[in-house]
Amino acid sequence: MSAYAPAPNAYRESAVLTATPEQLVVMLYDGANRFLVQSAAAMRHAQTGLAGEKLRRAEAIIDELLATLDMSVGDVAERLQALYLFFKEHLMAARLKQDPAKVDEVARLMRELRSSWAAVAGA
Repeated sequence: MSAYAPAPNAYRESAVLTATPEQLVVMLYDGANRFLVQSAAAMRHAQTGLAGEKLRRAEAIIDELLATLDMSVGDVAERLQALYLFFKEHLMAARLKQDPAKVDEVARLMRELRSSWAAVAGA
């Protein structure tokens, strides 16, 4: 990090470096939600390129959530895996049909999960 980095970037980096695993998951959900909302808005304004870019960023976060699941913990991880795979399928359909309602649905479900993780993280 540069000594001249803007304060928000320095703050964000510090927040990530000092966060608990649960807080990191909340941050990932926040990022995914932001990109999903932006993608749905772009779809509504027929900005296909922007919608696709934002959707890809949200999907990358979902991929990261999938990759970091600890399947040894059992039932909860299996349920999360099923939800994340559902999100990916739903977003693929949203991309193909340019359907912002499908993106909104995934965003809503992710916000519900985020609330649960925030409670666990004490955020």
